[in-house]
Amino acid sequence: MNNSFFDDFDLVYSYTRKDAIEDGVLVDVSSTAKEAGINFPVALTSTVWELYVVPSDSLEDSGQSVAGRLWDLLWMFRNYALRSNSSLMHFNCLFLNSTRHLEEVRFKALCGPGDNHEPVITIMMPWED
Repeated sequence: MNNSFFDDFDLVYSYTRKDAIEDGVLVDVSSTAKEAGINFPVALTSTVWELYVVPSDSLEDSGQSVAGRLWDLLWMFRNYALRSNSSLMHFNCLFLNSTRHLEEVRFKALCGPGDNHEPVITIMMPWED
């Protein structure tokens, strides 16, 4: 018997992962993640995308690209995740910053249920939920 406390309530509103991707709150990077050997769908928060994946014009002039910076982030996550046994992970990645110095950045990744209860990964800044 599947009686839940919430069975007798009408759902007023739900905001799905799909909605968040369509709204730009999350950026779906699953195809690149799959190439990096990550088997679950992966999304980045727009904060991670804008602050660390998309290079400034001056960094692009230095050879930095969205594809390269995304790959670095996903590769570092993958390597950490292979050694982890937790659904909540913290990991670091180095990025060339606007002063052309390497900056070690801390990220948080959460593996949890997607819209259909499938495992999905969200990579975010440590202060994001």
